[in-house]
Amino acid sequence: MRALPRLSKYFGLLLMALVTSLATSIAQAADNDWVTLIDGVEGMENFNVIGDANWSAEFAAIQATAGSGASFLVSKNSYSDFSLRVEFWASEDSNSGIFMRCQDPSTITDRNCYEANIFDQRPDPSFGTGGIVHIAAIDEPRPTAGGKWNVYVLTLQGDHLVVELNNKKTVDVRDSQFASGPFALQWGRGALRFRKVAIKEL
Repeated sequence: MRALPRLSKYFGLLLMALVTSLATSIAQAADNDWVTLIDGVEGMENFNVIGDANWSAEFAAIQATAGSGASFLVSKNSYSDFSLRVEFWASEDSNSGIFMRCQDPSTITDRNCYEANIFDQRPDPSFGTGGIVHIAAIDEPRPTAGGKWNVYVLTLQGDHLVVELNNKKTVDVRDSQFASGPFALQWGRGALRFRKVAIKEL
C-alpha cells in the first residue's frame, strides 16, 4: 500500500513536467512568429534606402546622424496586419518616425502612411512622440524619447491602430485610410539608432 503514494507523487511530477514543457513550447512558438529585420549591425539588406542620410552600422545599431533632407529605410516587403517592435535611441533634437502601410515606397510622407512619431521638439506637440501624425494626438503629460533607448510596439489589425511606447499605450484608435504597404524608418534630424526591429504578421 505504501507504493501508491510514491506512484501518485511520480505521476504528479510527470504531469507538472508535461505542463511546463507544453507552456515552454507555446511560448517558443509565439517567439518564432517574430521575424527580425534588424539585429544590432545586421539587417540593412532588408531595406531600400530613400534619401541621402549617412546610414551606417555602428555602436551595435543601424544609425544615421546627417543628411540633406528626410531619409528612410523602407522595408522590402509589404504588410497588412502586424505587430512591429522597434528598439531605438534618439537624440533630444531628433526628428524621426516609424511609417506604416506606406502607399508609395519611393515617396514616404505622413499623408500616405501612418506615422508613429519620434519628435520631442515638434512645434505642435500634440502629434509629437507617441502619437500618429494627423490621426491620434497625445494628451499631456506627453512622453519623450530623447537621450535614451526606447521600445515602440506598433500593432495594426484591420482599422485598429495601437501604439505602445516603453510599455505604455499612447494610441488606441480606429482608422481605415491605409490597408497594407511597407513600413519605413525615418531620419529627419539629430541622431537615430535602431538596435532591433522585428515584425510579427497577425
